[in-house]
Amino acid sequence: MKRKATSRRRRRRSGGTVGKRTVSKVMREYKRGQLRSSRGGKVRSRKQAVAIALSEARAAGARIPKRRRRRG
Repeated sequence: MKRKATSRRRRRRSGGTVGKRTVSKVMREYKRGQLRSSRGGKVRSRKQAVAIALSEARAAGARIPKRRRRRG
């Protein structure tokens, strides 16, 4: 019975691999200066690069939580 529990834990943990891979790939492109926006211009802002990475990860099927809204 103990083996089943560990395999379930592993499955849960590995669920984020699609998102992590996609985000890391996009951020690598940004660091190299190769990331472009949908309009074709080079992405200069790190925040914009993160937004692009998360949207691509969602499109790839990763379960990524929605952005938290600030109060103010």
